[in-house]
Amino acid sequence: MTKGGRTLAVATVFLLLGVTLAPPLQRYFTQRAQINALSAQLHDSGATLKKAAAELAQWNDPAFVASQARSRLHYVYPGERQYIVMGAPDSITKDPGAPAAPIAGNIPAGVPWYFKVVASITSTNQGEQP
Repeated sequence: MTKGGRTLAVATVFLLLGVTLAPPLQRYFTQRAQINALSAQLHDSGATLKKAAAELAQWNDPAFVASQARSRLHYVYPGERQYIVMGAPDSITKDPGAPAAPIAGNIPAGVPWYFKVVASITSTNQGEQP
């Protein structure tokens, strides 16, 4: 066998090995990428679950529930009086203790609470329309 024939035989063997091994190698690397993506998703889901569990544990604390009711729903204890300052500068209302929802200015006084809820819902977005 000559040197050119030997080279052709070696090249043919390498070509057959490449054709034979290419699909399994491609599947292997594809599956490794999927495993890594699912592992990252599992890690993110675990972090989200821990965060949700910590938040749920906060809601078991009566003091936290009372503070949320006072700040979000503007509840007060019996005998207390609540004052709502209208038209306050933005620097005052941007603090972390500020209520989460804006307070409507045209809520009628002396009506049942459910009328106040409906009035606050219907009046919150009137000033924001283009």
